[in-house]
Amino acid sequence: MEGVAEVKRSAGRPIERYITRRRFLRAAGAAAAGAALAPLSRPWRAGAQTAVHLTQGKVVIGVLNDQSGVYADLSGKNGVEAARMAVEDFQKKYGAGVLGGPIQVIAADHQNKPDLGSQKAQEFYDRDGVGMITDVDTSSVGIAVANVAAQKHRLCLNVGAATTALTNANCNRYTFHYAYDTYMLANGTGVEVTKRIGKNWYLVYPDYAFGQDMDHSFTSAIQRAGGKVLLADATPFPNDDFSTYLIKARTMRPLLNVIGTMHAGQDVVNFVKQYNQYGLRQQGINLAIGLLFLSDIHALGVEAYQGTLYTTAWEWTLDKQSREFADRFLARTKVRPTFVMAGNYSATWQYLEAIRRAGTDDPDKVVAALEGYKFSDFFIRNGTIRKQDHLVTHDAYLARVKAPSEVKEPWDYVTILSTIPARDAFMPLSQVTCKMS
Repeated sequence: MEGVAEVKRSAGRPIERYITRRRFLRAAGAAAAGAALAPLSRPWRAGAQTAVHLTQGKVVIGVLNDQSGVYADLSGKNGVEAARMAVEDFQKKYGAGVLGGPIQVIAADHQNKPDLGSQKAQEFYDRDGVGMITDVDTSSVGIAVANVAAQKHRLCLNVGAATTALTNANCNRYTFHYAYDTYMLANGTGVEVTKRIGKNWYLVYPDYAFGQDMDHSFTSAIQRAGGKVLLADATPFPNDDFSTYLIKARTMRPLLNVIGTMHAGQDVVNFVKQYNQYGLRQQGINLAIGLLFLSDIHALGVEAYQGTLYTTAWEWTLDKQSREFADRFLARTKVRPTFVMAGNYSATWQYLEAIRRAGTDDPDKVVAALEGYKFSDFFIRNGTIRKQDHLVTHDAYLARVKAPSEVKEPWDYVTILSTIPARDAFMPLSQVTCKMS
């Protein structure tokens, strides 16, 4: 049996320990005596979670994502493996667990349902002793989980959701937005496609938090670049038939230059497949993709996407250290990592590093260790965790999907055209509406 893992108490919930009965009684007596003599370290707040953190503690990390639906390929079970890989590498570097006890990764499928995501997050925090939840693709679920993190006073490092609400209307002290957001995507793709390819757009987006934010961010970026959104339509989520919108695009010729899909995962795969079936490229209507993952390109092959410009947080061919990680990941999972998978590894590592710097897994102290922290790793370059809104700013990249003749090896689908510096990639603080509490 392991030593003491972690001791946490919340209303109506028993203390969780891995400890012998004799040591339990001895520790309980000492704790009671200490409690009688020691002053409170900070004021009690209504609804706050009370936690006792031991020097020898167990750290539990929860990966919450879509493992069975439209977003399963962009992270899913391989996203969980990325977090586990980070833990293993961290333990190899530092020896034992970050607090001297074990580090555990657990996972759950939120099925893209906010209510289920909220339920799973509460179970993670209350039942399983999770200190940090990561991934959380699907923006509506991301918002729901962020709200639970705020209520429970536990951390969430969101990698998979794109909505800017996480660092604006729904920001909170315990939630960090790690890899990308809709502003970053639009600031790259919306601007560059408008300048290079065409000024008149038709936007098609999924009708939930992610798509609605994509519509807003891309419309603003296109207008800043001198373009115009002629029409924007919301689609059901998820969706496998986009014929209505593609036929509508044909009726908008010759004024229409670009049709932009603001979908992700299997939805974007279906959209691109049908865009090619309708022959819109040959009819002078160019394709723009708001959010594209390596897994999406792999699903159809580069022929379906060739020449497409898009913005990405990371690609496995970026440089030597990116390739080294991707090679290890391929050996483990048989796939090359998407940027969400790589982001899960990075977020897990940085959480453990923050605990190590703080010397405790106390949530408030870990938050303090993260705020304002500057770092670079294989995934994040020139990274800063902004204290004001908990957005992780970093370099982003304008990319192009290769033609078949350019592919040199399996999964070699992308050319990086340019770097968008961290200072330019994300929403400036002057536009941020977050009121951190």
